[in-house]
Amino acid sequence: MADDRADGKGSTIFGEIRRMARTSGAVGGIAARMAGERFLGIKTDRSAHANDLAAILGGLKGPLMKVAQILSTIPDALPEEYAQQMATLQANAPPMGWAFVRRRMSSELGPAWQSKFAEFGQEAAAAASLGQVHKARLHDGQSVACKLQYPDMPSVVEADLRQLKMAMAVYHRIDPAIRQDEVYEELSERLREELDYEREAAHARLYGLMLRDVPGVRVPMPIEELTTTRLLTMDWLDGMAIQKRLEENPSEEERAAYGTALFRAWYRPFYRYGVIHGDPHLGNYQVRPHEDPAQSGINLLDFGAVRIFPPSFVRATLMLYEAVRDEDEDKMVEAFGIWGFRDISIETMRVLSLWAKFLYGPLMQDRVRPIQEDDDPSFGRKVAAEVHAGLKRTGGVRPPREFVLMDRAAVGLGSVFLRLRCSLNWHRLFEELTSDFNEAELAARQAAALEECRVPRAASAG
Repeated sequence: MADDRADGKGSTIFGEIRRMARTSGAVGGIAARMAGERFLGIKTDRSAHANDLAAILGGLKGPLMKVAQILSTIPDALPEEYAQQMATLQANAPPMGWAFVRRRMSSELGPAWQSKFAEFGQEAAAAASLGQVHKARLHDGQSVACKLQYPDMPSVVEADLRQLKMAMAVYHRIDPAIRQDEVYEELSERLREELDYEREAAHARLYGLMLRDVPGVRVPMPIEELTTTRLLTMDWLDGMAIQKRLEENPSEEERAAYGTALFRAWYRPFYRYGVIHGDPHLGNYQVRPHEDPAQSGINLLDFGAVRIFPPSFVRATLMLYEAVRDEDEDKMVEAFGIWGFRDISIETMRVLSLWAKFLYGPLMQDRVRPIQEDDDPSFGRKVAAEVHAGLKRTGGVRPPREFVLMDRAAVGLGSVFLRLRCSLNWHRLFEELTSDFNEAELAARQAAALEECRVPRAASAG
């Protein structure tokens, strides 16, 4: 049977049409129900339809789910019922069978690919959003993880992006408070980048460099001679899923160690190098319990959703923190402007400040505390609803594309810290990373790291 690269265009086109038909039905259902409610006064059960939508998406391979998870963290980018349902989606694609894996590996490494490994697991060890992972062993005894991309993923991604654009356009016509043009552009570019596993290998090298002196954090290094655009081979790191470990009721000290490692793993790269990992999804890292709980740590596993920011953006992030701390509206306007919020009124800025205060709140107090002291699990959604109501009142806003992954990282990590139930001095962790901030030094450090790790620059990067 021919490799998928040699398949005719017809199979790709028909696969894309089938996928579009499934998602189009879901999107069309949203449009009809929302339009009926908005213009005809017909009350509908959005929660039930959200469940239907999740069931439809749950059978797909992952790109649209990844986008939905990111959108679910942006205040009212989607209706609340859909956002809540989208946030729970996981990539549960059926694994590729061994016969297909053999053909795929042959197309990536040549007909003699099996001779490059001492052992290669026939069963997938894990599923990723765009591919599946097999455990293997090299002839020198090193264990490695081989992430092999699912077939036809470029066409799948393009089909999903078309459906996403239609869904966002429908929602904007019904509720124009959030204008999503740049959000869509950012998601499109990042998702297309994730198809290139050689880029992801460069990101892994970059994270290895940025986190090499951070205790409690491990990063797998790519094996370059066994990596292509559709196959990523990296060190195999032993660890366990965080949810499984939490079910074993770890000590408060161990949970605090995981929280500290996660905070540093995400924010040291940003404040020292201008780099953010935009997807703190639970499947993108593992935990490593230790007999000394304080030495427990994490493994970072996935480096597809990575964004590189200009140093001025990092400076503006610190300015926004200072503006919230000092209640300085002039500085807040300047910071939002550098972030890319254009021509916003004072009223709109004050609404956006509600979201900034929600995100920066835990950093303001120099004491040990949980990430959220309010016991209400829906507290974040309530803040988002207040922001949305304020934006409707003041004429709406167009979030800049730079906002997307920063927001996803902050909200996503916050939800992990909530699940960990860890109490830390978030203020001191933040000060540890930012007290000596110097924009020129960050620029030099960033340039040197990108060159050393051979990281290609995206069109949107500064």
